[in-house]
Amino acid sequence: MAQELEEKMAGEVAMSADPGKTMRKWREEFDLSQSRVADAMGVSCSVISDYESGRRKSPGVAFVRKFVGTLLDLDREVGSPTITKYMPNERDACIIAMEEFREGIPISEFVKAVNGTYLASSQSSEKKVYGYTILDSLKAIMNLSSGDYVKIYGWSTDRVLIFTDVHYGRSPMVAIRAHPLTPAMVMYQKPDKIDELAIRLAKLEGIPLVSTDLEIGELIKIFKRMEEGM
Repeated sequence: MAQELEEKMAGEVAMSADPGKTMRKWREEFDLSQSRVADAMGVSCSVISDYESGRRKSPGVAFVRKFVGTLLDLDREVGSPTITKYMPNERDACIIAMEEFREGIPISEFVKAVNGTYLASSQSSEKKVYGYTILDSLKAIMNLSSGDYVKIYGWSTDRVLIFTDVHYGRSPMVAIRAHPLTPAMVMYQKPDKIDELAIRLAKLEGIPLVSTDLEIGELIKIFKRMEEGM
């Protein structure tokens, strides 16, 4: 579950309009000084200070990953008080699985691999996806606030959001349309019936909408084979 927190933190920093301010927010949340974090990262204190104050340009992905990992490691050294505070109850967890790909996979190839059926296609159907997130649709709608929504995107919005337990498919697309971040593709796993509104919303947003009848376990196995074949 700590991985979810790591993804949430990294995503917030990477997508923030002010990454340095977001870095400072998380450092202070973990009750750590700039010098303590800098020492653990093996950089000078001025590096952390310059990022947080905006004197340096936005940090790269590698630096963000190291920064977030350092905060978590330092918290574990004192019994993980902050990590524990952010861990959700299992019954409320809406993210079933979440992974990143080392390389992009064309959407058409992704859809073919899962025996998917296009409900709505778009010009972005040939984009590449760099990861996937499998969500329990009901729990996501009930438990994800707008501030938490970013965590489902991991390191990139160029990913597939896969919703399970879909009855009509309207609510997931309404939620996606209401948020400024949009995925590269949306997939419904074994939907009961698709509401025409869901298809219209997907077309309006220019998001390929796909359905698949495969079980979650089989989908994850397919994704792993795709990753191993890169």
